[in-house]
Amino acid sequence: MNLSILKENFKQGLFVVSHLAGKNANLPILNNILVEVKKEGVRLVTTNLEIGITHFIRGKVEKEGNFTVDAKIFADYINLLPNKKIDLIKEDGVLKVECENFKTKIKTEASEDFPLIPQIEKKNKKTVRAGDFKNALAKVVFASANSETRLELSGVLFTISKNKLVLAATDSYRLAEKELEITEEAGEIKDKIVEEQKVIVPSRTIQEILRIMAGLEQAEGAEKELDFYINDNQILFVIGNTELISRLIEGQYPDYRQIIPAAGKTTATLNRSELIRAIKASALFSKSGINDINLDFPEGKNQVIVSSASGASGENIVKIEAETKGIDNGIIINYQYLLDGLNNIDEETIRLEVIDGNTPCLIKPSSEKGYLYIIMPIKQ
Repeated sequence: MNLSILKENFKQGLFVVSHLAGKNANLPILNNILVEVKKEGVRLVTTNLEIGITHFIRGKVEKEGNFTVDAKIFADYINLLPNKKIDLIKEDGVLKVECENFKTKIKTEASEDFPLIPQIEKKNKKTVRAGDFKNALAKVVFASANSETRLELSGVLFTISKNKLVLAATDSYRLAEKELEITEEAGEIKDKIVEEQKVIVPSRTIQEILRIMAGLEQAEGAEKELDFYINDNQILFVIGNTELISRLIEGQYPDYRQIIPAAGKTTATLNRSELIRAIKASALFSKSGINDINLDFPEGKNQVIVSSASGASGENIVKIEAETKGIDNGIIINYQYLLDGLNNIDEETIRLEVIDGNTPCLIKPSSEKGYLYIIMPIKQ
């Protein structure tokens, strides 16, 4: 095998794929990157058996060949090389890497031992705007559960209809939901898609997609679109020259829409930054392990009162100006869950809706449609 490639392109490809390769004592080959060199260029592949990532790079190929190499050593070494052309030559199980005055030899392993990456037939394509998709994923994935007993909650629910994608995640204490448009479907399929399609994508997969998209934006400028394809038990994401395939989570996702409050008896519209500051002040005096703070909405006062009290540390009260409507009301909620939701809203004006102290509190941007966040109350 004989290959010449630009360092920046190679470094970017290794960044995309190498993160997935970890220290696997049971199957050491998973710690490696598969490098497939063909006439058209280089294909880099890693997998942890749940997720597979491939990235294609163009290069000058004089001789084709395949090998696997330790992901960490290879990526770390390439990152240290000058920003010039790199020559790679593989002979007798050893990879020679040369770049200006840098020369090294790295041991390789046979590609035959590397697990096969599953393939999905690329039909029924769904296309979303990449920036919107990245933003939407970040706004919901934090609310998913880290649970071995309820695996369906350890992922993000994708609900796909003819021209809409709804993402939702919950850990049963809070819920985040975001809608976005599907901008394109395969023409011959478009009119046939009527029924909703629901799949659960593991949170680990979502985090990998977010990491890859952030890295590609920094290196190359943002890709405008992302395509995805679904079959019975797998999902394939395609963005630029990168593909990520993942298993789906089997199971029935809870019908979360039944807990979304239809209409609050009390609503408050207020400044997000002021509320965050008040929450952080009250958090210092919340009960350890409970993280409780009080939100009170006195009728006719146009205020939201944020307070907390602890026998160990003291108490705190902050009054915030707000536009309020409805009855005198109040709720006790987990301040960390509340901050998580507020930190994922881009607008400075937000809306709180409360029915009573025993039902979920709804938070959403005042004008942005398609995003909502719900927190279950702490009951006395």
